[in-house]
Amino acid sequence: MTPGQSVSQTLAFAPTGAASQRGRRVFRQLWFASALLCGLAIAFTVLGIRINVTASIPLGLYIQSSEKPARGLIAEFCPEGMSKSQSERYRGFGFGCHDHGIPLLKPIVAVSGDRVHFSPQGIAVNGKLIPNTAPRRADGQGRPLRPWPAGDYTVEPDKIVVASAYHPGSYDSRYLGPIPVADVKLNLRPFLVVPLEYKAPEPKR
Repeated sequence: MTPGQSVSQTLAFAPTGAASQRGRRVFRQLWFASALLCGLAIAFTVLGIRINVTASIPLGLYIQSSEKPARGLIAEFCPEGMSKSQSERYRGFGFGCHDHGIPLLKPIVAVSGDRVHFSPQGIAVNGKLIPNTAPRRADGQGRPLRPWPAGDYTVEPDKIVVASAYHPGSYDSRYLGPIPVADVKLNLRPFLVVPLEYKAPEPKR
């Protein structure tokens, strides 16, 4: 302590043991939380469990199915036809696909032999129109979208069609067209999910 400096001023600048202990405790908690998240991610990957937090399908957990692609299952796939800019917009960065994009999770609505009609009104499978599948000309930020060409198609043996009836803004076969089965990483079915019902936004006044 220098002349003229009070004891209280000296103590104010001296590190306390309590503060150091709190710092170490916070560090341990963060380390434990990070290790737990990494462990869960590895376990989910090994067990074939996926977490969905998007609006394209109900929120929750999905588990790998040994079934072949079929209507009603969820396809986890890496869309090979997407450009780099499209991937950055609608997938984000990740390690699930070789192009460093995040795999998409979309409901399978048509398989080999099904008749599919693409139109401005949406996607119809075997004559039945799927709700909320009308393509848009632009996304929510005004960026242009290119719908798949309208017309009648018969799904080929090595293709599937995916589309979400839950949200009209889903990026699926209405823009990507039929998906090669070779692009599908897993077929999933709901394990523990929250029912999801799309509510259209109220019109602006």
